[in-house]
Amino acid sequence: MSIEQAGKLLADARSALFITGAGISAASGIPTYRGVGGLYGDRVTEEGMRIEEALSGPMFRRSPEITWKYIHQIEQACRGASPNAAHATLARMEARLGRSWVLTQNVDGFHRAAGSRNVIDIHGDIHRLLCVGCSFTETVKDYAHLAPCPSCPSCGGVLRPDVVLFGEMLPRAKLERLHRELERGFDVVVSVGTSSLFPYIAEPVLQAAARGVPTIEVNPEPTVVSHAVGLRLPMGAVEALEGIWRVLER
Repeated sequence: MSIEQAGKLLADARSALFITGAGISAASGIPTYRGVGGLYGDRVTEEGMRIEEALSGPMFRRSPEITWKYIHQIEQACRGASPNAAHATLARMEARLGRSWVLTQNVDGFHRAAGSRNVIDIHGDIHRLLCVGCSFTETVKDYAHLAPCPSCPSCGGVLRPDVVLFGEMLPRAKLERLHRELERGFDVVVSVGTSSLFPYIAEPVLQAAARGVPTIEVNPEPTVVSHAVGLRLPMGAVEALEGIWRVLER
């Protein structure tokens, strides 16, 4: 099973769903984790709690300054990073295909920055801020100018990044968009750089495979969907996607 075969599958496709995780941003210098955990591993925070607790919805409601402390650390670790060749290749594929969507777990905003328009950022975007008390929203390049626990300039309420914290529900509008696109169906479903631990990330691959839709997985290590996909490329995202694009360009 090869890049050549993956390229031919996409060359014959008129629609595709690309599902991406932390692995696609690894070449940009973003720590892989479930998004951010490469920064913390199994260590507890200075407050004596696991990072998942510090970055949870209940903690934000109770002590937003604690949650913001670690959100700032995550953003600082990502600051200065930019989309890599894998993100750029997916944007080119969107322009080539009749219908293409990216479903990403990443909150770095790199898919849109690279030029992809049809993006479902199911966990949000760390650069979008919103107020918990009013309708104020703002998009920022980075957090360099933000206070440790920033306040809304409109109503004085607490700002938060537009991301899904641990223990919070996924955004309904984004789930509905995903379900609408899945109901329309895709000619190919491609999983890139994700361990597929969340059901809403694994199910589109597993359901497509069960229906006989071509499925491709790009990931150095086996995952929970590896047994089901029709084609597995055990390599990094940049190598695989650039190779596939070269096949498409012939």
